[in-house]
Amino acid sequence: MIDEVLIPAIIFFAVYHITKLISEHLLKRKIIKMGHIEKAQILEPPKVESEEVNRYPSLKWGLVAFLGGLGLIIIEIVRGINPDFINYHNAVMPIGIVLVFVSLGFLIYFFIVNYKNKK
Repeated sequence: MIDEVLIPAIIFFAVYHITKLISEHLLKRKIIKMGHIEKAQILEPPKVESEEVNRYPSLKWGLVAFLGGLGLIIIEIVRGINPDFINYHNAVMPIGIVLVFVSLGFLIYFFIVNYKNKK
């Protein structure tokens, strides 16, 4: 079922990017051939300078990995206590638990960085 949606989406994404890449290349080549070398950089996307600087990348990914692993451990503990509560056929509950713990990792990172910035 998911293949019916995922495969056409991937194919569309690939065709779109290949078409974009080829058309930008041909347009740049045409601009350069006309002698407007300084204008060839117009086609490149503008670089957005982010105000937010990732000061603690190790902290962020460490928290996410730790809490994601903690979520997986909790899934196994709950499965050991009550095997019918989280079974392999009902895959929504384990995915939900892991996503909640991963998002908790990002939230904890956010609050730590905001607390450090206020000082």
